[in-house]
Amino acid sequence: MAWSIADVARMSGVTSRTLRHYDEIGLLAPAWTASDGHRHYEEPQLLRLQQILLMRELDLGLREIRDVLDSGADRVTVLREHHARLLAERERLDTLARTVARTIAELQESEDKDMVSINRPENLFEGFRPDPAIEAEARERWPEAYEQSRQVVEGMTPEAAEQWQREATARMIRFAEHMAAGTPVDDPAVQAEVDAHYQDVRRFWTPCAEAYRGLAKTYAEDGRFRENFDRIAVGLAEYQQRAMNVYADTRLS
Repeated sequence: MAWSIADVARMSGVTSRTLRHYDEIGLLAPAWTASDGHRHYEEPQLLRLQQILLMRELDLGLREIRDVLDSGADRVTVLREHHARLLAERERLDTLARTVARTIAELQESEDKDMVSINRPENLFEGFRPDPAIEAEARERWPEAYEQSRQVVEGMTPEAAEQWQREATARMIRFAEHMAAGTPVDDPAVQAEVDAHYQDVRRFWTPCAEAYRGLAKTYAEDGRFRENFDRIAVGLAEYQQRAMNVYADTRLS
């Protein structure tokens, strides 16, 4: 029994482009390739893909996954390692659930309806990590920027990562304060905050005007991002998008 690359993409949720990339880097070769160039996969390849996806869920890099699969390591040993990682992931999710519960409690206690106050903003993103779907999307669309960002993040110490979270959250709150005060997005004070945001982004990658506008659009239109902004103040993502667009038009174009 064999399946085409389109069949495998439909069954697994992995794009055909990603499957071709896996073939190119020697991670997952098809069982055979037809004369027309179409790749076909059989059961051993599907089982290998399942292992790849499991290890991707556990945040292993593609090179590390390939080394594990090609090492011929005992499957029970590998699964035990996966199990340990899953237990660690469960602990992370428990932390995330506590973070959300704490934020809900703080929002309910807030008496200011126009401006949301966060008593402990450094806790806002505790337990969060990049969304796998967003990472996969970024990896395919901007491979060089993604790799640069990944290296910067992996090089951060826990203390540095915590400090970065505190600064990013504090900046979001300052944006929200400007929004609540009715400050125009082209006001110098708002644009100074945007410049600080842009310089922070440059630690990971350097977006041009179009890319920075695209990032702003993602903040406002992608529910996975907008939810974080709404935890600070409803409408904040759209406000920051407009401010970032002004910055892109006046400073990056």
